[in-house]
Amino acid sequence: MARVAQGTGGSSVNHEHVLRGCTPTPLASYLKALAVLRLVAEQAGDPEATGCWRGDVFVLRTKLSEDDLLRFFLERYEPTPLVAPWNGGSGFYFQEGKLEERDPVTGKKRKTGVRDQPTEATRTLITIEESTAQRFRAYREAIASARAAVARFGLTKAPENKPERIKDAFIKHFRNVAPDATLKWIDASLVLADGEPEYPPLLGTGGNDGNLDFTTNFMQNLAKVLVLDSDGAQPEAASLLKAALMGLPVAALDNRAIGQFAPGNAGGPNASSGFEGNARINPWDFILMLEGGLLFAATAVRRLESLSAAVLSAPFTVRSRLSTEGAGAESDDGDARGEIWMPLWSDFLAIEEITALFGEGRAALGTRPARDGLDFARAVARLGVDRGIRSFQRFGFLMRSGKAFLATPAARVAVRRNPDADLIDDLEQRDWLGQVQRYARDDKSRGALRAAATRLDAALFALTQRADCVALQQVLRHLGRIEALCATSPKTREAIRQPVPRLSPEWARRANDGSAEFRIAAALAGLSLHGERDGRSVQLRLRPHLAPVTLDGAAWEDRSSLVCWGPGEIERNLSAVLHRRRLEAQRLGAEGELLRSTSGARLIDVQRFLEGDTDDRRIAELLAGLVFSDLDAIETPRSDAEPLPAYALLKVLFTPESTLRYLRWLPPDRNLRLPPEIPARLAADDVDSALAIAWQRLSALGAKLPSRPPPQAIAIDGPRLLAALTIPLTLAETDRLLRWLDLAPETEPLSEPTVQNPV
Repeated sequence: MARVAQGTGGSSVNHEHVLRGCTPTPLASYLKALAVLRLVAEQAGDPEATGCWRGDVFVLRTKLSEDDLLRFFLERYEPTPLVAPWNGGSGFYFQEGKLEERDPVTGKKRKTGVRDQPTEATRTLITIEESTAQRFRAYREAIASARAAVARFGLTKAPENKPERIKDAFIKHFRNVAPDATLKWIDASLVLADGEPEYPPLLGTGGNDGNLDFTTNFMQNLAKVLVLDSDGAQPEAASLLKAALMGLPVAALDNRAIGQFAPGNAGGPNASSGFEGNARINPWDFILMLEGGLLFAATAVRRLESLSAAVLSAPFTVRSRLSTEGAGAESDDGDARGEIWMPLWSDFLAIEEITALFGEGRAALGTRPARDGLDFARAVARLGVDRGIRSFQRFGFLMRSGKAFLATPAARVAVRRNPDADLIDDLEQRDWLGQVQRYARDDKSRGALRAAATRLDAALFALTQRADCVALQQVLRHLGRIEALCATSPKTREAIRQPVPRLSPEWARRANDGSAEFRIAAALAGLSLHGERDGRSVQLRLRPHLAPVTLDGAAWEDRSSLVCWGPGEIERNLSAVLHRRRLEAQRLGAEGELLRSTSGARLIDVQRFLEGDTDDRRIAELLAGLVFSDLDAIETPRSDAEPLPAYALLKVLFTPESTLRYLRWLPPDRNLRLPPEIPARLAADDVDSALAIAWQRLSALGAKLPSRPPPQAIAIDGPRLLAALTIPLTLAETDRLLRWLDLAPETEPLSEPTVQNPV
């Protein structure tokens, strides 16, 4: 479909061609769009032609009408001379002849040792070499140059680097003598380095994919649609071209391989109405996809000075991490050649602008380039990509169909600012994230750790795509899981040399979904016991109870005696934490501050916990992640729930003395320590005895107790109540609980607290 539009300044008429055959997926169709714009600008006499992506199709704006566009490709298009004399299937080398005599062991015919037998590839090359059409003149020159290089090195088969580095020397020589028209192809298909040639994944391994040589197939497809002895086209070429560009159906498709570029056309099981289907392609699709791939040549050599791996040298190409979004399994990333992020832009750009875009191939995280798919997604989320790109189509070169690679489409990633993705920077402190990722790729690592690292990567990728508390919570939960796995394995701690880094307060603030589970987890994660040891001030948080880390969480502490959290019910774990903190509080001289926290829950949250109306597993997982973050910024709204009498009476003894004094409930000359018998009785499910002890302790303090007996525990589970009592409340909720009890010994509490939690 074409639309006529007035050119800039009214000087000329432009035609807009909606090329429905040029779509972001498969990769062949994307490359086809680039080829059309490049060839129209460079060969069709319209250097001002522009193109953009509109929806899921490519739109070409040119002075050529639809008829002119089709006529150009059929009559005037000059193919780029693609030759690969470093490959065995390139057509430059004959195969060995065979004798009638057979090997008695293998049963195969013996070889003559002389390479004089033509192959389909050699016949194809000779066909182009003997063409007379003007449009193939550059191709003939490139073939002649390649043959001269082969003769200079005395090659009768494809060069190798063993025992001598003949292949390196041959490629360097050929690049020096090859015609200019062939240089783009050479630079797009391989990278010249000090060691062996490296191959950007877009064009396989130097222009071939397994037994499929791209250059030979390129020439075969050219002969299928173009006449070799004149500048004309084959009879079916016009309908095939229109189908390739406009996305129209066509019957005369060729039974020929297309390689990794269009997995849906590669044939195989379920590719047709039968069990197996042949590869069916349009010759123009193959021709144009390779022409489009030449735009990826600009940075392959230039970037060698700073990056050693070719997969990082090609535009928008990084190491594979497709397991981040479920497009591939964890094992796929190890076998993959890499992944490539194809930019989609909405403004009309000329070929010079697009060439510059691919020449930069920029995706940066601060001062360093993106290294893998997760890095690329982070760069997109912070707009560390070229302006004008509205989204990226992600492809992974994954091993499928035996040992063949296919360009597998993955997510479409929109370019938009997402500040939440910036938080991932915290995980790169002291290379923590890199250590986890490298160890997870090690075959000797634990399967549970590999799975946890894969889930973390997926959660981090999801965080780059959306800014919400759920995505952040998922990351925190997976961080807690990884530290828990490190806690149980000294070998894992040797590989991941530091614990999870300290996270900024923004993690907790933005992860807050206002749920009871989050507030309870934050209240527990904020536990902070201050005291003195050996003449210096120390602070005991909850984290050392979960994993063998130093008090500040900066290093592993293999001989730690503080770890007490393990698998199992949350009641058992909170009871163990309370017991361990009581012992540490005695050593630190801070018995009255046992459950001091920088955050707190609401009474209604604790009530729901007591009734079993909360998700305990979610609380435990959130808690394990929130211990890495500063929780001072957590906001908790007030509630109007009335506490259970038994809980309220006991909670006074589980409240830090500093809080009771701040609220003017506890006189400054008195102490209120938690009797160890109370947790013991509650753990044994003897709630009535625990209440009696609390009643006696408060009476001894001088609290205004009523003349009636202490409240009775009716259908209250002791271990569950003990766990609920360890959950710190906000200052406002504590004030309300004390007012409700009305047991103040001699003073009245403040009418309205001015801070949420004293530090």
